[in-house]
Amino acid sequence: MSSHKNGGKSRGIDATDREIIKLLQLDGRIPNTQIAKDLGVSEATIRTRLNRLIEEEYIQIVAVSNPLKLGFETVGFLKIDVDIKKIDHVTHELKKLKPIWFIVLATGESDIYTEFVTKSTAELNDLIFNKIYKIDGVIRTRTSMILKYIKRRYDCGTALDDA
Repeated sequence: MSSHKNGGKSRGIDATDREIIKLLQLDGRIPNTQIAKDLGVSEATIRTRLNRLIEEEYIQIVAVSNPLKLGFETVGFLKIDVDIKKIDHVTHELKKLKPIWFIVLATGESDIYTEFVTKSTAELNDLIFNKIYKIDGVIRTRTSMILKYIKRRYDCGTALDDA
């Protein structure tokens, strides 16, 4: 349920929103007061805009961790082929699985790409064979393991920036 004044529809983002996003991509802990100072607007303006950007799912502010350093033995990607008529059901069920933290519909060799973190290969085995394959509509999975992170950057800016 949305409480937007414009009937629940996103109003898009403007130059100020884009600058807020870029600053937060560089440092998610930057205080609203510093953003306001950098952009020459009030802290209340930043707070209001930030709340809207989060509510409308343009951004989320989280601590991005390295699961390999936090004790997760198996981290990787699951590519899932599904009966296309059941894709909504499959994605709904996948969202319920805690080890899967990222789900996208995609083109290419699979219909759904996910990323997972599990504590062990036994937990990964349970995830695949006792949970994912039990979902009606799942046809096949392929697993790729992450061995080491080489580059993980989250400061891409926005595609709406001026050239």
